[in-house]
Amino acid sequence: MPRRYLWFVVVAVGAIAVFVQLGLWQLDRLRVRRSANEAMVARRTLPEQSVEALAGDTSGARFRAVRVAGRYDYEHQFIWTARTRDGAPGVVFLTPMIVDSGPAVLVNRGWAYSADGMSIDEPLWRESERDTVVGYAEVYTSGLGPAFIGSGPRRIRRLALDSLQAKLPYAVAPILVVQQRGAGIQVEVKHPFRVTLPPLDEGPHRGYALQWFAFALITIVGTVAAVQRGRREA
Repeated sequence: MPRRYLWFVVVAVGAIAVFVQLGLWQLDRLRVRRSANEAMVARRTLPEQSVEALAGDTSGARFRAVRVAGRYDYEHQFIWTARTRDGAPGVVFLTPMIVDSGPAVLVNRGWAYSADGMSIDEPLWRESERDTVVGYAEVYTSGLGPAFIGSGPRRIRRLALDSLQAKLPYAVAPILVVQQRGAGIQVEVKHPFRVTLPPLDEGPHRGYALQWFAFALITIVGTVAAVQRGRREA
């Protein structure tokens, strides 16, 4: 077999190995996604809990039904920037709620349209001073880079608990509450759109896995054809 075909076979075998590994990786991602969906379904069916009860172990708190009552502190509200809804730019209101006992709770009150994804007339979107919030628990995230952006003193790009806590004059619970009452609708004109629960789908992982395995199969067929041609030319 001519040398050029040998080199082609070596490269093709390496590519096949990579394609197969990528396909297996996507199948593993699919398994993880299914497991997360099962956990989410199980947590959604559990009885409603208080923030105080869930704060003791945040590992199992996410998506649990929760209720919290207290007084909103709009003066220390955070604006989560660059949040989209149905393709439209906007912001999300993260408002501290002062409760009768225990640390304050950050409440995700919902989304509002903002042309640049940062600017919003905050007083226009205030609701009642006191409220009882029904929703689900969400956890804070970690990551690289600053949590705040330079366009405003309380504009954030990610939910970093340490960074948010440093801007508040009181302690805040290690979980936040995503308000669900009226989820997906606006009861009033100046009522933020409540954030809905994430969909329980499997994502694109199955399709990506099939794609990588298809690439591997195509490469195998091409390699076999190249080997046969090389033998004829030998």
